[in-house]
Amino acid sequence: MYEQGVIRPPSEASSLLIRVTRNCPWNQCLFCPAYKGVKFSKRTVEEVKKDIDSMANELRDYPGIKAAFLQDADSLILPADDLIAILDHLKERFPKIERITTYARARTLSHKSVEDLRRLKQAGLTRIHTGMESGSNRVLKMIKKGMTPEEVVTGGRRVMEAEIELSEYIMPGIGGRTMSEEHATETAKLLNLIRPHFIRVRTFAMHPQSPMQKMVREGTFVPLTEDEIVAEIRLLVNHLDNMHSYFSCNDFSLNLLMQVDGFLDEKKEDMLKVLDAFLSMTKRQRQVYTLLHYAGFGNYPLSVVHDQNVLDRVVPEIEKFEKSGGEHGFDEYIRMLKTYQLPQPQTDNWC
Repeated sequence: MYEQGVIRPPSEASSLLIRVTRNCPWNQCLFCPAYKGVKFSKRTVEEVKKDIDSMANELRDYPGIKAAFLQDADSLILPADDLIAILDHLKERFPKIERITTYARARTLSHKSVEDLRRLKQAGLTRIHTGMESGSNRVLKMIKKGMTPEEVVTGGRRVMEAEIELSEYIMPGIGGRTMSEEHATETAKLLNLIRPHFIRVRTFAMHPQSPMQKMVREGTFVPLTEDEIVAEIRLLVNHLDNMHSYFSCNDFSLNLLMQVDGFLDEKKEDMLKVLDAFLSMTKRQRQVYTLLHYAGFGNYPLSVVHDQNVLDRVVPEIEKFEKSGGEHGFDEYIRMLKTYQLPQPQTDNWC
C-alpha cells in the first residue's frame, strides 16, 4: 500500500502521485479548502521509498510510465538532500520517467538557494507549480497567503535561474471589486519580473465554508461578477509583456473563456480579441454563454450566443433566476455552480 494526497494539477492527470509530505505547512489561505482540518507532516525518505517500491510492484505490467508528481502542497520544504534521494530512487524504479514535477510555496522557494535548485534539476525535477494568486501585497494579506510580493519574485527568479520549468498560478477575482484593478496590474508586474514558462489561470470561486463568506456578509469583500472577472483578466493580459510565457485558461473549467490560451509573444492580441468579443456582447448574450459554460455543457465558441435554438432553451432559465433572486439572482446562481468544482475541506468547522 502507498499514500496519496487529495489534489494535483490538471496537467498531472496521468502522472504517478508520490506523497513526500502530508497536507500544507501553511494551511491558512482563506480561499483554499483542500487541507483544512488536517495537520502537516513531513514523510521520511524511507517511507517515500517504500511507497515507490509498492507502486513499482503494482505497476510492473505498465513499464512505460513517464511522469510523476510529488505531493502535497509544498514538497520543497524538505531538505534538498532528502528530495534528491527520493528522486534517485524514483528514477531507479521507474527508469523511463522523463518528467517529475511538484508544488511549492513561493516563500519556500525564496529560501532555497539556486545551487540546491540546480541540484534538484540535475536529479530529475523538471517543473515546479506555485501559487502566486496575486501580485498585490494588500490582496495577499487579505487572503492570508503567508508570503510577500518580494518573496514571490525572489523564489520565481531562482527557479528560472536554475533552469527548472516554472508554472505560476494566478487567481482572477480574489481581490474582490475594491482591489480588482490593483490585483490585475500588480500581478502582471510580478509576472513580468519573473517571466515564468507558464501562467495558469485559476478563477476564484468561494467555498460555502470559507471565512470569506463572513467578509461578504459584513460588506468587506464584494465578489466580482463573471463580466467583471473577464474585464479583470483583460486588464491583466494587457499589462503583460509580449514574453515567451504560456498563458493558459484552457486547463481549468472554472475559467469562463478557456479559449484564452497561448504564448504571450505569439497570441496576446488574439487573446485580447476574445476577451473584447465577450465584453462587447449584450448582457443577455453574456449570461447565456456563462450559464452554458458553468452548467457543464462544455467549452463553446462565442458564436453560440447567436444560435436561436440555444437562446430559446437557455434564456427562460435565466429569467427564472432573475425572477426568484432579483437583480443579483443570476450572478448568485453562477457562484453556486462554481463551488461544486472545488475540493472539500476535511473538517466541518473550517471557520
